[in-house]
Amino acid sequence: MIDKKFPIQAISLLCISLVVASSPAIAAEANWETEWARTVKAAEQEGQVVVYKISGDSEWLAFQQKYPKIKVVLVPGNAAQIQQRILAERRAGKYLADVIRLGGGTTTVLFKAKALDPIAPLFVLPEVKDTSKWLEGRHHYNDAENQYVFAYAAVPLHLLGYNSKLVDPQTLRSYADLLEPKWKGKITIKDPREPGGGSPLLFLYHNPQFGPEFIKKLFAVAGLTFIRDERQQTDWIASGKYPIALTAKATEVEEAKKKGLPVDMIDAHAFKNDGVGLESGGTMIALANKAPHPNAAKVLINWFLSRDGQMTVQKTGPDEPGQNSLREDIAKEHLSAPLQRQKGAKYIRLWGPEVWDRTGIRDLVIELTK
Repeated sequence: MIDKKFPIQAISLLCISLVVASSPAIAAEANWETEWARTVKAAEQEGQVVVYKISGDSEWLAFQQKYPKIKVVLVPGNAAQIQQRILAERRAGKYLADVIRLGGGTTTVLFKAKALDPIAPLFVLPEVKDTSKWLEGRHHYNDAENQYVFAYAAVPLHLLGYNSKLVDPQTLRSYADLLEPKWKGKITIKDPREPGGGSPLLFLYHNPQFGPEFIKKLFAVAGLTFIRDERQQTDWIASGKYPIALTAKATEVEEAKKKGLPVDMIDAHAFKNDGVGLESGGTMIALANKAPHPNAAKVLINWFLSRDGQMTVQKTGPDEPGQNSLREDIAKEHLSAPLQRQKGAKYIRLWGPEVWDRTGIRDLVIELTK
């Protein structure tokens, strides 16, 4: 029997407290929602978030629409320009960047320069914290401590371009076929010492079926020719001067094909027994340390890695070919064939500290080019 002198409001509060105390899940949900609301409010008071970035703008513009009180200030440039700018600012005691979107090489430099903060402590949304939503059931990082540089998207690496009039793709069943005498002196490869040029040799170097010894054979037997400019490489494929290319820029070949030139790419999954390179490329995000707008950065990163944010990343447009998010709980059917990952494929991941430590491949190239 309820004591009429005991306030009914107190009884209600007591019941709610007992329910919350008996249900950790309910308590946790209430906690994150409270934290999220508080963070968004603080971010709106900060008023803006500064993003240093390569590539397109669509995902940032989508965030701006969702959170109109947080102005997104974009600082664009290529990877080298952004890296140099951030380091120069820090030498001058200026800390202007909040969020950084770059590729593996430049973010590795920033990590080693201690210009980044761990990103996982910012995760508030349960769906972002939930690793089961991501490829291989885990979050993917590019740094040695697995907490600073988040890799959020990856596509199969299309490595082999060819002249469609001079090369029968049916005669190429493996990268080992490049050692045939008829191809000697007819293959180019992007110089791995150039920015963005490491993917082809990195794939072979870290592939247990090939490795350094196979690369040595490629140089000795196939007589590889180094190039620095992907457009020149594509021109040489089209002209037949060098009808085969190990290229880091399949998009250059694909654009040339659309213009009617006799060039094409071997499908990334054609050499199934050789494995398939899986490249994150410029799809990595990091938090700058001493960020001037920490709450706005927190909101942006949570949204960016959420289902909604990653669906935006995957959208294709006339100027942005799109990316294949490492989130597996969103639709992939709309992505073009070159961007699709295949279930059961043997992928060689081209990110992580062991890949971005270029010492081994650099020493090998120096040895081979003496």
